[in-house]
Amino acid sequence: MGELDPVLVFKALSNETRLHMLAWLKEPEENFPKKEAHLPHEVNEKRGVCVGDIQEKSKLSQSTVSNYLSMLQKAGLLESERYGQWTYYRRNEEAVQQLSKFIETEL
Repeated sequence: MGELDPVLVFKALSNETRLHMLAWLKEPEENFPKKEAHLPHEVNEKRGVCVGDIQEKSKLSQSTVSNYLSMLQKAGLLESERYGQWTYYRRNEEAVQQLSKFIETEL
């Protein structure tokens, strides 16, 4: 699966909420209210979503959401950028495509 570790990827995807998070980040403008007033221009262009917005949607604690996002990022499925005190996440579309190809050809 290229640079992705299939075991890490499938462990990260083995939780319903983490699956939802990855799906929400596929279409962030549809799944999260626009909060462009505090969004850096670079994040807005790249469609990053703040941890707080993901926490609000998931209705989980900040520590649980951060743990889930970290797990998805370690698996290679998410990318993040930090701006000041906020961290913004977006899907790593290249990795998602690698996963899709792996499933199609190997499983």
